[in-house]
Amino acid sequence: MEALTALTTIQQPSQSPQSQLRQAETSFSDMLTAMVGQTDALQQAADQAVQQVHTGDEKNLHDAMIAMEKADISLRYMVQVRNKAIDAYQEIMRMQV
Repeated sequence: MEALTALTTIQQPSQSPQSQLRQAETSFSDMLTAMVGQTDALQQAADQAVQQVHTGDEKNLHDAMIAMEKADISLRYMVQVRNKAIDAYQEIMRMQV
């Protein structure tokens, strides 16, 4: 009997749909901001590694190449996310209401 009463009670959501939407928007915005910041940090690290190789401070070319590849992959990933977001926006704009 307790199982039936547990099934019949409807739990109210803890947040309203508007607050959930704001939280999702904030989370997406935070994700994009973090992605741009991380990509920028990797680009700066790669630039610094290349500078060190050129000046002779760093003797390990492999580490510089790895840093450059990490920065390249991060930038490509960010561009793909941007392209998908633009495609989604364009698809929404084509919808008939």
